[in-house]
Amino acid sequence: MPKKGGKHAEMGKETQAQCKRAKMEAACSPSVMSFESPESLFESLISPIKEEVFFREYWEQKPLLVQRNDPLVAAYYQSLFQLADLKELCSQGLYYGRDVNVCRCVNGKKKVLNKEGKVNYMQLKKDFDQKKATIQFHQPQRFKEELWKIQEKLECYFGSLVGSNVYITPQGSQGLPPHYDDVEVFILQLEGEKHWRLYKPTVHLAREYNVESEDRIGNPTHEFILKPGDLLYFPRGTIHQADTPLGISYSTHVTISTYQNNSWGDFLLDAIPGLVFDTAKDDVVLRTSIPRRLLMVRATTDSTKMLSSLLRRLADRLENTRELKSSDMKKDFIMNRLPPCLGCDSDPLTPGGRLPKIDSKIRLQFRDHAIVTVEPDQENNDEIRREMVYVYHSLKNRRDTHMMGTEDDTQTHGLRFPLSYLDALKQIWSSSTVNVKDLNLTSDEEKENLALSLWSECLIEVL
Repeated sequence: MPKKGGKHAEMGKETQAQCKRAKMEAACSPSVMSFESPESLFESLISPIKEEVFFREYWEQKPLLVQRNDPLVAAYYQSLFQLADLKELCSQGLYYGRDVNVCRCVNGKKKVLNKEGKVNYMQLKKDFDQKKATIQFHQPQRFKEELWKIQEKLECYFGSLVGSNVYITPQGSQGLPPHYDDVEVFILQLEGEKHWRLYKPTVHLAREYNVESEDRIGNPTHEFILKPGDLLYFPRGTIHQADTPLGISYSTHVTISTYQNNSWGDFLLDAIPGLVFDTAKDDVVLRTSIPRRLLMVRATTDSTKMLSSLLRRLADRLENTRELKSSDMKKDFIMNRLPPCLGCDSDPLTPGGRLPKIDSKIRLQFRDHAIVTVEPDQENNDEIRREMVYVYHSLKNRRDTHMMGTEDDTQTHGLRFPLSYLDALKQIWSSSTVNVKDLNLTSDEEKENLALSLWSECLIEVL
């Protein structure tokens, strides 16, 4: 999964023809995935391996190979993306670098064969056929509805961004040299066959992408052929390379990946500043000055001892409050994740049904797509900023820019409330249903205003 980055911001919406084709494919290849819940989707993805077995024995530990030999699964996987899809997609205006990379592994190094500007299908096919180049298609969930459905549910399941790439490699060729990634990887073999070799990590649970030389990685720990319907998982840091064997016209697989920059270390970097800020309000020791010229000299034994002592004070504070606030990671996830998959021919999500009144019963909807945070007031630039409650959601996010790094287009969707609304919001989030009149607020007007605000953002429905 590439880090969120790209050259262009604009991207056309899925056409009616694509929708019609997607429905025809789905009809021909019944889904073998269960979309009833994020949990059922993940269980069907790794089937027949059980969820508890996967996380106990494989997650972040070792590779998992599931070879199914199941025609139904193979047909469904093939419907997710095919080489034949490229011709229609190129006609919509794809760009080299942003949407497509063309590359080949030559003497252990990646050779990029990209042209400039828009992708021409005939040129792309020529490089594929004559130069034995691999076609890497970025973030196909922007175009393929079934991948949108899968990845949206996986983002709900993991609470982390989930990206994907399709790799189409001609026979007797290899696209990438041996390397490791900074993401958890799930490989779904769609067409043809792919020969895989996995190696022992040189960096366990790596935090960055890196190419490794053949003389450094040793012998493979795993070697196998993936066929349509097969699944492969391996943890970040696992060194791997893959090629399409001779005699197989081409191979197509999709790499679904997650948990980039989603470690305890990342969470601490996000949460510790808030903990320090809150603790310093009450603990005078954190407000005392650092020694003179400390910023100009190398740290001394006394200063490191003092920092250790302060960290222990922070740990004591955390033990007593039992709350470690994280806002930036939460907001980044909500702002950049996929919106709910309602179908490519569905109308845009708008408030519907009855308006909430004081005697209404309401229910939170799209629970997995909304968060509640407490933060300093972002609309008040005074020196002392009071805390406010923010409700962020991804219901209006753009599918066509998902994982494409178009930060300029990123917009936070949500609502802002006084801190006194926090308990009432917790009521709504923690209950299956709640009566508006029972919300923990002072006046009926506040209760109705809260319900109406959430309803206007499609976050609640009136029963």
